[in-house]
Amino acid sequence: MSTPAPQPAQPGVAGESTASETEARTGPYTVVVVDDHAMFRSGVKAEIGRAVAVVGEAADAETAIKVILASRPDVVLLDVHLPGGGGVEVLRKVHESDPDQKFLALSVSDAAEDVIGVIRAGARGYVTKSINGTELVDAIRRVAEGDAVFSPRLAGFVLDAFSGSIDVATVDEDLDRLSQREREVLRLIARGYAYKEVAKELFISIKTVETHVSSVLRKLQLSNRHQLTRWATDRRLV
Repeated sequence: MSTPAPQPAQPGVAGESTASETEARTGPYTVVVVDDHAMFRSGVKAEIGRAVAVVGEAADAETAIKVILASRPDVVLLDVHLPGGGGVEVLRKVHESDPDQKFLALSVSDAAEDVIGVIRAGARGYVTKSINGTELVDAIRRVAEGDAVFSPRLAGFVLDAFSGSIDVATVDEDLDRLSQREREVLRLIARGYAYKEVAKELFISIKTVETHVSSVLRKLQLSNRHQLTRWATDRRLV
């Protein structure tokens, strides 16, 4: 007589799992993808679609809030910069109705203020868009199971913010004076880009770059490009 093969143990306390809970654990995690670039959303879905169930997507903050609250996914993959309020606004509005909703920020930005901003708003992790599909699926699983997940370099920002090494209040207050485009120009200039290179990167004219730099210097009360670079470096924005 053959002996039945042992079944894998399910996490949790024995005797307390319902049939629906067991099914939820063994099935794919559900995900909503929020990003304002349709091609990027399509790429993400193609990369992770066999491992998780993508149950919704959105391109702006208002739509994202509606889709997330309607579908209640295990994890929301959330871009930081979105039309209509940005990722932080999505986090705040959703958590007003569902404080337990889990978010994983997925952004091209690796700037300290973006990382700290969404973590303070309630995201469970932050990874950059250089992550590969396998790593992203693992990050989704870990966030769904309650872990906090960060790309290695970004974890340092969070640790420094909570240890007091970065004055988060000052960073937020200063950056709040700058528009999104001014922040983009600031980071590129601080990384050593010439005005012509910034213009090419952001698809704007050199004259517009000069105007943005002048505005940033005025708002931050700095005198020159060297001081701007030092200011951004001290705050780990580059």
